[in-house]
Amino acid sequence: MHTAFFVLLSASVARYLARHADGPHTPWVIALSALLAALYVLGPALGTRPTPRRLTWLGLVVAAWALLVVLAPSFAWCAVPLFYTGLRTLPPRTAIPLVALLTALAVATQLGLAGWPDPNVLLAPPAVAAVATTVFVVMQRQAARQDALIDDLVRTRRELAATERREGTLTERERLAREIHDTLAQGLSSQRMLLQAADRLWDTAPGTARDHVRTAAAIAERSLAEARRFVHDLTPADLAEGGGLLQALRALAERETTPALTVRVHTEGSPPVPLPAPVESALLRIAQGALANVREHAAATTATLTLTCLDDQIVLDVTDDGRGFDPRTPRTPRTPRTPPAPEAAPADARGHGLPAIRARLSQLGGTLTIESAPGEGTALSAAIPLEPR
Repeated sequence: MHTAFFVLLSASVARYLARHADGPHTPWVIALSALLAALYVLGPALGTRPTPRRLTWLGLVVAAWALLVVLAPSFAWCAVPLFYTGLRTLPPRTAIPLVALLTALAVATQLGLAGWPDPNVLLAPPAVAAVATTVFVVMQRQAARQDALIDDLVRTRRELAATERREGTLTERERLAREIHDTLAQGLSSQRMLLQAADRLWDTAPGTARDHVRTAAAIAERSLAEARRFVHDLTPADLAEGGGLLQALRALAERETTPALTVRVHTEGSPPVPLPAPVESALLRIAQGALANVREHAAATTATLTLTCLDDQIVLDVTDDGRGFDPRTPRTPRTPRTPPAPEAAPADARGHGLPAIRARLSQLGGTLTIESAPGEGTALSAAIPLEPR
């Protein structure tokens, strides 16, 4: 619009000078043209809001243009850019009457120049004014809707970012809960049982009691290493020592083997090398959690870890010959006042064992299957899909 205004103003000045260079109003036309151009240049510096300075400027521009149109009707076409100037500065209820006034003045001067009621002069300026006003109003409404959509988008993105932060916090809490359950909680449970056994045998079998204390100290040292590693989101200590998942499972079975419980490890097929680190870590943690349940709740004498490697998945089976339980029986949280009956204690009575295993498998797209019955032991199967070899 700014460029169009100066093009129309320059064309009107050139046309006037070409036809009326020696006319009596030529100095006034040139002076008013220069004044109108100077005033128009000052417009952008005053902003677009209807401030007193902006309104005064608009009044001076309109007055200068009106005088020019009276002296030289060819300046009437400069009204089109002035339409947009008025519409941008004034509210619609005030701007539209101003557009009508400018249009009427342009039509009157053109009719005076034509000398007779030319239909083109009567209809063309109002049509141009109507189109210009309609285009501006429509664009303004679209811009307002676009601003509203942008505001909604920004607000939605902020809410989404806040939701993602909350979800990230909850995910991290769940991760820490699983790691604590599979490392520190199990280690503390083993230490407690060993120290209790040492206390009972301290007078009658001091050598065995000391062995229990040394074993508890070794478990405490390993739990400390695990705590340091999962705080830094590193791999489990058994995997960090090298040797892969199978070696880590054998080390776990050796640690969990006691005079009352024998833990064996079997493999079927050869695992892919290298096995994805998240899969190795998840299967080792699942084995730790499952053996912790066997040790604390199953009263089993033997437990077996079976690692089955297929082309498209890897499966870890944990079986025991303990008391078993009914997987269909709803769990009831255990409280200090209501301990579970030993003969009916489910494998996840502590509340975190099986849920933690399911959560780990869910993150990797795996599945968990449990087969058990009272008095018939328990078989837990964790399957994780792999990319076909």
